[in-house]
Amino acid sequence: MGKMLEGRTALVTGGGQGVGQGIARALAEAGADIVIAQRRIEEAEREAAWLRDTHGVRAFAQAVDVTQADDVNRMIDSAVEQLGRLDILVNNAGGSFPKRLENHTDEDMARSFDLNYWAVFRAMRAAFPFMKKQGYGRIINLGSLNGVNAHMFTVAYNASKEAVRALTRTAAVEWGSYGITCNIICPSATSPQAKDYFAANPEMTEKILAQVPAGRFGDATQDIGPVAVFLASEGSAYTTGNTFFVDGGGHINGVPWRPEVED
Repeated sequence: MGKMLEGRTALVTGGGQGVGQGIARALAEAGADIVIAQRRIEEAEREAAWLRDTHGVRAFAQAVDVTQADDVNRMIDSAVEQLGRLDILVNNAGGSFPKRLENHTDEDMARSFDLNYWAVFRAMRAAFPFMKKQGYGRIINLGSLNGVNAHMFTVAYNASKEAVRALTRTAAVEWGSYGITCNIICPSATSPQAKDYFAANPEMTEKILAQVPAGRFGDATQDIGPVAVFLASEGSAYTTGNTFFVDGGGHINGVPWRPEVED
């Protein structure tokens, strides 16, 4: 995609593996300088070194627990200090666990919202003053087809990810006049966790693939990354408040995602 993002800077949470890693690599290939923010600092450091060596960009590693408000605020301030400015914020860090709805505790729901919703809100809030002052900002939040299609047994994840979509669309409305766009990507791509799950559940994997028109699972760098690059670029200035289903068409009729859970 060329150097569409040369001179731009980006922060990617959870960028050390999976979808976040794929997006970070695509942004760096397009010329952006990157901060990889990750709870496991060794993963962030390894990825930052790879980006520097492979793409010749400035790349930094930062340890962060996105469920902690002070950590998130420090993450944004440190990224601006390291990069000089912050043009692109990718809120990718997140997670889920399978459990029947009626077995969810208040604590289960709170933990999921801390990780999947509050972390995104706090990062956006902290980044806003910098982006407003610049007159330029690109916020890319990762949503999930689990929430859109109401997949079974992941209610905490579903609800928190749908809350992120509402947050993103509202920010698009309120912040558009400052040159800030806010969009959502709902991806379907392999990650270490997904590969383990598919290997352990081959029959479900076949059923899922049968409902994906593209006939394959996505690659984080090659399939998800280019969409993130577009949304991070100047060419997306008139594209905001949208949800992009980057899933090979799996969202059209849905996929039979039904993990095993305890009664």
